[in-house]
Amino acid sequence: MEPVTFSESGGIRYLHFGSELIQGAMRIRDPDEIYLEYNQQMMAWLLFLETKPGMKVAQLGLGTGALAKFQHRYCPAVKTTVIELNSSVIVAARAMFFMPDDDRKLETIQADAKIFVRTKKNKEQFDAVQVDLYDAICDGPAASSLDFYKGCFNILKEPGVMTVNLFSRHPSFKINLKNICEAFGNRVLLFPESHDCNVVAMAFKGPRLEAEWQDVVKRAKVIVDKTGLPTNKWVSGIRRENIRQEAMLSI
Repeated sequence: MEPVTFSESGGIRYLHFGSELIQGAMRIRDPDEIYLEYNQQMMAWLLFLETKPGMKVAQLGLGTGALAKFQHRYCPAVKTTVIELNSSVIVAARAMFFMPDDDRKLETIQADAKIFVRTKKNKEQFDAVQVDLYDAICDGPAASSLDFYKGCFNILKEPGVMTVNLFSRHPSFKINLKNICEAFGNRVLLFPESHDCNVVAMAFKGPRLEAEWQDVVKRAKVIVDKTGLPTNKWVSGIRRENIRQEAMLSI
C-alpha cells in the first residue's frame, strides 16, 4: 500500500500518497465543506434523485472523506457505504480530516472496489455510486475496465446515478469514457473540465430522464440553498458540454 502523507498551506490540509500529487484537500476551518471543485461535482446525483429515508450511496475510494462527511451532515436520510482498500487512508480520514466514526448513516469497509461491485449481495442495492479511485502514480483511475463499470451498473437500483472522477488530459480518459458508455448504454453526461484537469462523468440507469432545463435549474437552487454546493453553476455547464442537450435534458 502507498504511504499516506500530509501537507498544509494557507489553511488547507492536503492528502498525498507519498508524493506531491494531491489526493484530497480540506479547509481546516470548515472540515465538512467539499473543498475541491471536482469533488463537489461528484454530488451531482442530487440534481436527479430526491434524498429519502432508506436511500443508499456507495462511495468507491475514500480520500479525505469529503463526500462522506458532506453526506453525513447534509443528507441525513442517506446511508453512505465507503469502500477503501488502504487501511491507512481510513485512519487518516478520521484522524486528520475529521470524518465521523461509523453509525447508522455511515459504513466504512476496507475492501477492493473491483471485488465489491462484483459481489452478488450488492446487486441493485444503491441509489447512487461515486467513483474516485486513484493510486500514488495517478496514472488514470485504478479501476477502469468494462467489467468494473458493468459492476457499478449492477449495484445501482433503478433509477440510479453514477458519478466518476476522470483525468481529461490523459490517455485513460477515452478508455474510461468508452467503457462507461458501453456499460450504461451511452446514457452519460460530462461536466466541463475543472481547473485541475478533472472531468466528472455522470451515468444513468433506469427509465429515460427528460426534463426542461428550467426545472433542473429550480432543483439546483433548492440544493444550493440547503447545502451551499454551487449547483447553480453546474446546470449551464452540463447543458453546454453535452451535444443534443441544448433544448432540454434528455438522457
